[in-house]
Amino acid sequence: MHVLIASSEAVPFAKTGGLADVASALAKALSHTGNRVTLVLPYYSQFRSANWPAWQSTETTLTVPVGQHQKIATLLRAEFPNSAVDVLLIDAPEYFDRPSLYQQDGKDYDDNCARFVFFSRAVMEITRTMEPHPDIIHCNDWQTGLVPALLELECRQHGHLEQVASVMTIHNLAFQGRFWHWDMELTGLDWKHFNWKELESYGELNLLKAGLVYADLITTVSPTYSKEIQTQEFGCGMDPVLRSRADDVVGILNGVDDEVWNPEIDPHLKTNYTAETVVDGKLACKTDLQQQLGLPRRNEPPLFGMVSRMTNQKGLDLIAGCIEDVLAADVQFAFLGTGDEHYEELLRDLARRYPEKVSATIGFDEALAHRIEAGADIYLMPSAYEPCGLNQMYSLAYGTVPIVRATGGLADSVVDATPESLAAGNANGFSFREYSVPVLCDQMFRAMQQYQNKTSWLPLIKTGMTKDWSWKRSAAEYQHVYEKALSKRQFAKT
Repeated sequence: MHVLIASSEAVPFAKTGGLADVASALAKALSHTGNRVTLVLPYYSQFRSANWPAWQSTETTLTVPVGQHQKIATLLRAEFPNSAVDVLLIDAPEYFDRPSLYQQDGKDYDDNCARFVFFSRAVMEITRTMEPHPDIIHCNDWQTGLVPALLELECRQHGHLEQVASVMTIHNLAFQGRFWHWDMELTGLDWKHFNWKELESYGELNLLKAGLVYADLITTVSPTYSKEIQTQEFGCGMDPVLRSRADDVVGILNGVDDEVWNPEIDPHLKTNYTAETVVDGKLACKTDLQQQLGLPRRNEPPLFGMVSRMTNQKGLDLIAGCIEDVLAADVQFAFLGTGDEHYEELLRDLARRYPEKVSATIGFDEALAHRIEAGADIYLMPSAYEPCGLNQMYSLAYGTVPIVRATGGLADSVVDATPESLAAGNANGFSFREYSVPVLCDQMFRAMQQYQNKTSWLPLIKTGMTKDWSWKRSAAEYQHVYEKALSKRQFAKT
């Protein structure tokens, strides 16, 4: 099967969040199972560095309509590390040579609609001219939401690409690509499609909705999230559309790239370890982390870790409400991330006032992120909502017991340590539903108490470490979705 994955970012080419990890890891996993995979991305020249993959020009020029204008791009081809994935980069400096991917100084670029209409149409131009055509176009988030609409409304009616199926993946429904209604002209589609059943949403053009309406199948990044987004609470205004397509919505839990996130081979760790050597290995990593962060090198206090955007979505409001109470106990914290200014300052202040208990690194450091996952005893992820989440799975793979709110992928991956689940041997963390400060505080003290009981703590660690969190599992589920989409397309043709 030939799968074309269209994404606005992918590791190691450009990254702002989990979408980049998912796009690259899925492409690699699909390639490893014998599929031909083409990954299409914008070329953001500012991300190119000394360790960037090798690339070259294809000497191919694309002419792409955006509204009434014809825009020119050149096509680059890049190597994908450790795989046979074919990477095509769309080089259009007018749209993609920017300081960052989507915004500057906290404000979205004014021409984001034009930029990603251009990208979607460039993807379709590549698809149209590629021989043989791909079997599947796998689109990701609003930046590629127009692709299924273009495939259906332009390419099929002219007899091209009749057999090609489209799959639309929602990584975070909160981001929809909503623009003022006059931007409909940029799409090149007839205004008759600007209606509540197609591209219009609450008076605006909605690029994600275009994908949800026209894709053959829709996937989300966890089974629980696929149900949540069909409710008013989590649907972000798209729940009526998703409920109308409920039979076509599939939840697939993301995987972990075990060539990157694997304590047995992780080059960032002081000591590598497995489930069999986890006790000594994690102690060595904890001591190393404490030394790096300037915390006292002690094993007795549980070390809480958190690598995250510092926002309400990630539960920082809950943490702010209870952390002073928890700090009264013998504990340590290691925070890494950026986000809302008042949370950044809160963590800095805690580190100043509790220098032997709290470390706060404001920024991002890939190596430190790995060391926190390995050196922490307990991982904090009390998210208000979490489509999938990756850090809880990294934590489980590294033997770091997570505390999560049971939402989205957190509910699908973390089994609460109740007496029943402990006895059954499937408990791997601590999970709660009520989003409140007292409940999180109770869970943190509950985990701290359990941490002191090494007899029951070690099984929690090993249960998390021995489960298959790899993309091999997730890729097999996507393969099934692709086959279903192709069958649906064949049925539609007949």
